[in-house]
Amino acid sequence: MEPSLMPPAASQPPAFWRCPSLPGYFDEVTAGGEAIRPAWKPFISAIEKIGPEELARRWEQGRRLIQENGVTYNVYDETGGLNRPWQLDAVPLMIGADEWAYIEAAIAQRASLLNHVLNDVYGPRRLLAEHVMPPELLYATESFHRAASGFDVPGDVRLHFYAADIARAPTGHWWVVNDRTQAPSGSGYALENRLVMTRSLPDVFRDCQVHRLAEFFSKLRDLLAALAPAHKDRPRIVLLTPGAYNETYFEHAYLARYLGYPLVEPGDLTVRGGRVYLKTLNGLLPVDVILRRLDDGYCDPLELREDSLLGVPGLVQAARSGTVVIANSLGSGAVENPALMAFLPGLCRKVLGEELKMPSVATWWCGQPDAVRYVSEHLEDLVVKSAFLSDPGEPIFGEQLTDASRAALLKRIAAAPYRFVGQERVRLSTAPAWVQGEMQPRHLMLRVFAVAGLDGQYRVMPGGLTRVSGSRDSSLVSMQSGGGSKDTWVLSDKPVEHFSLLRMGERSTELTRQGFILPSRVADNLYWMGRYAERIENTVRVIRCALQRLTDESEFDDADELPWLIDVLVDQGRMLGGIEPEDVYKQIATLGEQLISVLFDGERPLSVRGDVQRVSRTASIVRDRISIDAWRILNRLEQQFVAPAGNLAVRLDATFHILDDAILTLTAFNGQTIEGMTHEKGWRFLDIGRRIERSLAVLGLMRHAMLHADGAEGQRMQSMLEIANNAMTYRSRYQTSVQAAPVLDLLVLDESNPRSLAYQMVALDEHINDLVGAGAMTQRNEQQRQIMRLLSTVRLTEVDVLARPNAKNQRAALAHLIDRLQTEIAELSKLLTLTYLSHARASRHLSDLGVERPS
Repeated sequence: MEPSLMPPAASQPPAFWRCPSLPGYFDEVTAGGEAIRPAWKPFISAIEKIGPEELARRWEQGRRLIQENGVTYNVYDETGGLNRPWQLDAVPLMIGADEWAYIEAAIAQRASLLNHVLNDVYGPRRLLAEHVMPPELLYATESFHRAASGFDVPGDVRLHFYAADIARAPTGHWWVVNDRTQAPSGSGYALENRLVMTRSLPDVFRDCQVHRLAEFFSKLRDLLAALAPAHKDRPRIVLLTPGAYNETYFEHAYLARYLGYPLVEPGDLTVRGGRVYLKTLNGLLPVDVILRRLDDGYCDPLELREDSLLGVPGLVQAARSGTVVIANSLGSGAVENPALMAFLPGLCRKVLGEELKMPSVATWWCGQPDAVRYVSEHLEDLVVKSAFLSDPGEPIFGEQLTDASRAALLKRIAAAPYRFVGQERVRLSTAPAWVQGEMQPRHLMLRVFAVAGLDGQYRVMPGGLTRVSGSRDSSLVSMQSGGGSKDTWVLSDKPVEHFSLLRMGERSTELTRQGFILPSRVADNLYWMGRYAERIENTVRVIRCALQRLTDESEFDDADELPWLIDVLVDQGRMLGGIEPEDVYKQIATLGEQLISVLFDGERPLSVRGDVQRVSRTASIVRDRISIDAWRILNRLEQQFVAPAGNLAVRLDATFHILDDAILTLTAFNGQTIEGMTHEKGWRFLDIGRRIERSLAVLGLMRHAMLHADGAEGQRMQSMLEIANNAMTYRSRYQTSVQAAPVLDLLVLDESNPRSLAYQMVALDEHINDLVGAGAMTQRNEQQRQIMRLLSTVRLTEVDVLARPNAKNQRAALAHLIDRLQTEIAELSKLLTLTYLSHARASRHLSDLGVERPS
C-alpha cells in the first residue's frame, strides 16, 4: 500500500527559492503554509548556502558540459532539423526513502505481471480462454506478432527491460500513465543527467545521500551475459539501433560505450544457417545477445513488417532456434497498449494472487458496453486515445471539443469502439525549475526503469528520467514538444555505497590487445570522417590565404595570387567560376562576399559549413568509437562556423579569427585521434581517409601553382607553402627566394615532411599492409600492389625533371605526374571500398567520379 504523505517540516524555503504553487495541482516541494516537505529539506538547505549567484554560475558550467558532450534529442520538424540540445534543469526531483520503497515495489510487481502476461499470450493463452483478458486486446493490434509465438525464452523472461511513466494525482498518490515494454528509452539520458548534476553540484549531491545508478546498469550487464546461449565466458552482446536519425540515438551510443557493447545497425547483422552474425572487416562473428532499441515490427522484414526495409532478415527464425537471445523479446510491445490498463487489476489478482500496488490512471476500454457508455457521457472530463499504440493519432481532450467535433468523435467511437479508450485527465504535479535566474513551476512525469534479475526478480533503478513541461501553462512533458528533464534523486536513510561499473572484479581477466569489433559500416564512416576533416582544413587554409591577399595588400601588388587561389576553390567545387588576372581589380569588392559565402552559407551544396556539418554527422554515427574529447573538439568546430554579422570590413576581420580558431581546432582533432585513439583498424581507416585527402589537396595546389613557369610563380609557390604549412621549413632550409626544385623536393619527395606526397604514401603503405596482416598471403593483393605503384612512382621521381619547363614554359613532366597520381589514388580508394567497405550501406559521402569530391 502506498504510504501516506508525511506531514511537511515547519521550515519555509529561502526567499530566492519561492516558487508559486498552481491551484489544483500537487506541489512536490511545499504544502499548506509553504512548509517544505521532508525529502526536499536537505537540498534546499544546501542551495541556500550556495546562493542564487553561485547556483547560476555552476549551472552555466552544467549547460556547457551538456553542449560539449553533444547530448541531443533528435527532433523532426517541417524543416527536417535534428540534434536539439538536451534540456536539463538545475533542480532535481527529490524522492524520500519511504516513498521510493513503495514505488520500487510497485514497479517491480508491474514488470513481473507484464512478463507473465507476455509468456501467456505467446504461449498457452489461458488468460484469453478464461476471459480474464479480451481477445480483441491481443488480436486487433499490430503490436502482437504471431511469428513470436511458440518458442521458449531463457528463464521464461520476455520482458528483460521495462519502464513505466508515473505521475501524481492532485491528492499526491502515484499513478502509472504509460507502460514501455518494447525498447524503453531514457535510462541513458538519466545517466547523463546524473553525470552533469554531480559535476555541477558535487557537494550538494554528497550531502543529500543520493542513491547511485551504476549498480542498476551492472545488473543489466549481468543479465545480458547470463542470457547468452553460447560463449558463456565471453558472450558477444551488441546494442541494435535504428541508426543516427533515430530521436534517441545519442542514448544508444552513450549506453553502448558505457556498457562496453558494439553499437550496430540492422545492416551490420546477417543471418546465416539460423545464426546471427556481425559483419566485420575480419569476417562474420557470431552474436549471442541483442539488446535492441528497435521496435518489434521493424526487426525482421521477412516475418514482421513486409513494408519495411529496416531490420535483419531471418532474425525471428534465429531467435526461434535459440541461437540468439533478443532483449526485450520480439513481440513484447503487445502489452504496451493503453487499453490493457483497464484489466491489469484483475490480471494481477489472477496471475500473481495480489492486488496491484500502484494503480493505472483510470481507464475505460470502449470495447465494453458499460465503458463506452461512460466515456460518451463523461467525455468532457476524459482524454480519448487510441487503444493501440500502433494506431496513429494524438490524444483528444474532451473539454476542448466543439459540439461538432464532439459529435464526430462519438460517431467514430460508435463505428469501432474497441479501438478507443477513455482515460481520466492527469493533472500533473509541479516542481520548481531554475529558469532565467528564478524558480518557476513546471509540470512533471517520472519514467522509472526495471531490469530482470538472474533470480527472476526485477530490480528498479533508484532514480529515473523526470520529464518536465516547457512552460507553467502546459502539461505536455514530451521532449518532441519542447519539454525538458530533471535528474531524479532518491534519498537514502543510510550512507550510500560508492559503486562503480568499472570496479575491478575478483575474477582474473584474460589479457588481450583485441579492441573494438569493427563493422564495415563503422570503418566506412571513420574513413570519410578523416577525409572530411582534412578537406575542411585544406579549404580553410586556401581561403585564409586568399583573404590575406585580398585585405593585406593595399596596392594589390600580389593580385596575381588571387586568380590561382580562386582556381583551387573552383577545382574543389567550392566556387563556380574563376577570374582572369586583368579582372581582379574589378572583382575585388565582390570576392570578399563570395569567399565568406563559401565558408558559411549552409545552402551552398559545397560550402565549408556544409562539410563541417557532414563531419559532425559522420562522427555522430560512430560516436561510440571516438573519445569524448574528440567529440567535444568536433562539436566546438561546428559552433565556430557561424557567419559573422556587420559590414564587409567587420565580417572579414571576424572571419580571420574564425579561420585561425578552426585551424587550431582541426589540429587538436588530428592530435587527439593520433594520441587518443588506439592504433587499431578503426584508427587506420580514419587516417587512410586523411592521407588520401591530403595527397589530393597537395596535387591540386601544385597543379594550379606550378605548371606554368612565369614571373609570378614565386608568389604562387610562396602561397602554396603557406597553405601546406611548410613556409617556415623552406625558409630554414634554403634562406633564398622560392624556387621550383626545392619546393617540389619538399612537397613530393621528403618523407620526413608530414605534408609531402611521399609521407602520405609511406603511411598508406603501412596501413594497407596492416589491414592485410603480416604473412597472411604469399602474394601481395591488389591494394598492396596499388600502393606499391604509388610509392614507387613518388620515390623514383626526379625533381630536376619535374622542375624543368619546356619551350612553352610548361612543366609537362609535373603535369603528367599529377594526372597519374590523382588517377591512381582514386583507384586505390575504390579498391579499399570494394575490399572492406562495399558491404556497408550505400555511402552518402563523396562520389567516385574522377577525383573524388563531395556530392
